Amino acid sequence: MTDAAVASATDLTDASVLPLSGLQYTISHDGYSATIASVGASLRILTWNGRDLVVPFDADEVRPGYRGAVLAPWPNRVVDGSYTFDGVDYQLPLTEPSRSHALHGLVCWTDWTLQARSADSVTLGTTIVPSDGYPHRIALLVTYSLSDDGLTSTVTAQNLGAGTAPYGTGPHPYLVAGPGVVDDWTLEFPAAAYLTVTPDRLSPVATVPVETTPEFDFRAPRLIGDTFIDHAFAAIARQADGSASVTLTSPAGTGVRMSFGTELPWLQVHTADRPAPERSRIGLAVEPMTCPPDAFSTGEDLVLLAPAASHSAAWTIAAIQA
Repeated sequence: MTDAAVASATDLTDASVLPLSGLQYTISHDGYSATIASVGASLRILTWNGRDLVVPFDADEVRPGYRGAVLAPWPNRVVDGSYTFDGVDYQLPLTEPSRSHALHGLVCWTDWTLQARSADSVTLGTTIVPSDGYPHRIALLVTYSLSDDGLTSTVTAQNLGAGTAPYGTGPHPYLVAGPGVVDDWTLEFPAAAYLTVTPDRLSPVATVPVETTPEFDFRAPRLIGDTFIDHAFAAIARQADGSASVTLTSPAGTGVRMSFGTELPWLQVHTADRPAPERSRIGLAVEPMTCPPDAFSTGEDLVLLAPAASHSAAWTIAAIQA
């Protein structure tokens, strides 16, 4: 890390005044501005010409849920926190106690450290250390980079251990199309199937065509209205370059688009229904994933990270102009 990068970080020597979300790194490029908080390497703010593209949160605030966090070494849930890998049974901490699952990996509350920084890019890093539930050492880097195309986030994992490690990743932004709430916005994404879940614990059941539940078919743009969504989608149609996009637009014509590549074959979408009215349905969680929920147990699309091997996944969030 360069001296300039260190100097440009928030200079706080008294831990008592460190913001609750950690050190803050702001980058900008031609109308775009993003602020990354070191706790969870979280995308705290993303704006285009002052308009929010994600639901923000305050620097001196415990991050609300998983808003903007990096998820690794698995996204979504491991049911009951238990899985078997290479013939050995493992038990992960149950971080979703209301449903008794292990949720969203091991690094979303880690304080990541600065690796490199420029005016329009910042890279943070952390290392997953071996534990009873996940006995692997994985080095992680996330780079946030702004360009004319928007904010591109790239997560790279390298296995520093001697054995093959199960691995998955994804982001957790809440996209904002413009004024209003989720109900007011039009959604489009090219998924032909979705994963059914149990109503009480959201445990995965089976992947079925979206035609079986028409309110989950967003292959043509459609108003979200009062539809509740908290499901993983699959069978995603791709462009010639392998990319796919989720498009969210407001009645005023403003919007946001999130694009991702073939290394992310799954997509979790959640309308963010919350008990507190001020936090309910204020943004749409859009989470491209390398694997579906409970992949540590099923093995479906699970990345098997060999010793010294690396894996990268990237996604881009961009503004849609009115």
